[in-house]
Amino acid sequence: MTDLKRTGLYDLHLRLGAKMVPFAGYDMPVQYPMGVMKEHLHTRSAAGLFDVGHMGQVILRAKSGQVEDAALALERLVPVDVLGLGVNRQRYAMFTNDAGGILDDLMVANRGDHLFLVVNAACKQADVAHLKAHLSDDCEVTEITDRGLLALQGPTAEAALSALVPGAAAMRFMDVGSFDWQGIPLWISRSGYTGEDGYEISVPDTHVTALAEALLARTGVAPIGLGARDSLRLEAGMCLYGHDIDTTTTPVEANLTWAIQKARRTGGAREGGFPGASRILRELAEGPSRRRVGLRPEGRAPLREGVAILDAAEGGAQIGTICSGGFGPSIEGPMAMAYLPSSLKEGDTVWGDLRGKRVPVVISPMPFHPTNYKR
Repeated sequence: MTDLKRTGLYDLHLRLGAKMVPFAGYDMPVQYPMGVMKEHLHTRSAAGLFDVGHMGQVILRAKSGQVEDAALALERLVPVDVLGLGVNRQRYAMFTNDAGGILDDLMVANRGDHLFLVVNAACKQADVAHLKAHLSDDCEVTEITDRGLLALQGPTAEAALSALVPGAAAMRFMDVGSFDWQGIPLWISRSGYTGEDGYEISVPDTHVTALAEALLARTGVAPIGLGARDSLRLEAGMCLYGHDIDTTTTPVEANLTWAIQKARRTGGAREGGFPGASRILRELAEGPSRRRVGLRPEGRAPLREGVAILDAAEGGAQIGTICSGGFGPSIEGPMAMAYLPSSLKEGDTVWGDLRGKRVPVVISPMPFHPTNYKR
């Protein structure tokens, strides 16, 4: 525990009664006195404030000074149309390796004269090294280490944030912008990891506690820990790196083909040119042998990560393993994700091996709970 890093909100978490746990090298709040179930439902009905200051923030700036050159450079590492990203817009991306596997997933924003990247905490040092190793001839790669990151999520997030930052209300889903709060520069995106409307707010470390306290003072805003963050993202059908996606899974297998725009596909303006392109483009054309799917186990007992999924035959051969699973408070039942043969389709029944007992599981559409973005 002594080697764990702390975000700028560590002392606030303790004051709020958080239960702290190790996560991605940080001492992070897993829950507050409200408890995971109530925190989850509160985020769905009002607004939850999450400390995501453990995540990596990176600025990618072309040495030419042109953001288009930074975009083209980044396209050498991701299968995503970065060049087509409008100013003050953001999109989801992933770093791939030569085998087509996913090194990390990230958010990329066009800030007019540079790109702003948010990467996963456990991968951020490797990601920065990866960017520097491949793009240093064309770009300056700067890891931002003096800013915290807050996520404000839920249907009343707009009202809470716009009371402090009036311009936030006009933003649409995946908009980004620079704002001022009491003379403090905020970098805000209208996005998140819960399936709800909301924002992610980069704020200088020197003022992150003050901003968090100002938001928590708004009616309906409560602090939310990693436990509810996980159940919220799973209900939204979103991947957690290292569990649902990793270097052994391709974006096509992971059912992330929506994130690969036409420009980077076969016949597109800038087809291929990213690590693993031959496999990824082939799987886009022919389909992968397996695919990440949603699962709804029968009954109330959740099937968690590591549980074997068996086919319907007598005796049941193993055809997959649950990569994320738990109970969904909003859907009032268990939910899970697994990689299963592509020949299976929604509505098919497979079986989960719950401590030697076969539990029927239906392949189900995702998200498990409807999303609520501000379009």
